[in-house]
Amino acid sequence: MKKERVKLTGAEKSELFAEGVVTVILLLLLNLSIIILIHLAILQDQSLVNGIYFLKKTMTFAGGYHLWSWQNIFIILMGIGDLVVLYWRLIRRYHQMQLRHVISELHYIASGHFDHRINFRVRPELQRVVDSINSLVDSTVNSINEERAIEQSKDELITNVSHDIRTPLTSIIGYLGLLKSGVASPEDQQKYINIAYTKAEQMKSLANDLFEYTTLKSTNTKLNLNSLHIYSMLEQVAAGFELEAEKKGIEIEIEARPKDLTIQADAEKLVRVYNNLISNAFKYGIGATKIKLIANLVNKREVELRVENNGAPIPKDSQKKIFERFYRVETSRNTKTGGTGLGLSITKSVVDLHHGTIRCQSDKNWTSFIIRLPLDPKKAKSKR
Repeated sequence: MKKERVKLTGAEKSELFAEGVVTVILLLLLNLSIIILIHLAILQDQSLVNGIYFLKKTMTFAGGYHLWSWQNIFIILMGIGDLVVLYWRLIRRYHQMQLRHVISELHYIASGHFDHRINFRVRPELQRVVDSINSLVDSTVNSINEERAIEQSKDELITNVSHDIRTPLTSIIGYLGLLKSGVASPEDQQKYINIAYTKAEQMKSLANDLFEYTTLKSTNTKLNLNSLHIYSMLEQVAAGFELEAEKKGIEIEIEARPKDLTIQADAEKLVRVYNNLISNAFKYGIGATKIKLIANLVNKREVELRVENNGAPIPKDSQKKIFERFYRVETSRNTKTGGTGLGLSITKSVVDLHHGTIRCQSDKNWTSFIIRLPLDPKKAKSKR
């Protein structure tokens, strides 16, 4: 936004005009006093008069012109000095008015109008203060918004955890109640036991994910970095999902360029990233027939890891939100897919620990999770 100069009020313009008038009057009185004193001093000293007359006669300019009357020269010099003094007093008063405007704007912001900014141009020294104030207000607003977001996130965390725990717990209590009452047949008893066990496993999965998520978010979490052969890791990960992929009719492909690509990483945590992304593809990649695990060396510092599936695309408005904890693309918080809503949050936390980035890209052909990791997280950390 283009900044404009401070707009003076009518009272301030009158104040500035009065300052100019008073200054001019004082300068005229001062000039008159000086001229009278000098004139008296010259008249009382005949040698000074003779010296001035001699100087005027002897000093000539081009064309034979002599020095002009000393009174006129002196008056011109005093006039120039008066203009300098007048300008200095007016500009000083104007700067004081600018400062008053800045203070007024600052009080307005301090009264709770944090969406307001000081948006006019002032002298360079004061402009730096104004820019600092605007930056401070921006920082304060960001901190307030972050604090509100944290509070809201805590409330959502409590609500979501309560919901995800209460749903299977209600089922467990209900089925155990039926078993306790003794009204169920032996066949139904086994059925109820199986359902209660499945619900208990869901609760255990949620508890484990919550523990892992909070652990990864802790500042004390450290990576166990070792040399990791990417292609071998991808083979092991794919082998772990071979039976499930076969049941769903999904083919898992592996690519690594170069094939001997090796990075420094925490193997256990990176495997968890792949497990989460592949499980996510199984659960939500409806209609998928292929999952690709791709690793490419980008440059001498970075590697790109991609997990892609050709299933149903993720809506654009959800692609940036899916890494938030408990966020699900589904409109309701059903658990038919078996997810806790923490898998992708855990994935992002692991990538962040490696000083990398992750993003989602989805269209009608492919849904891709693209990860950029440094070849050595220690070197990447030292450069930040």
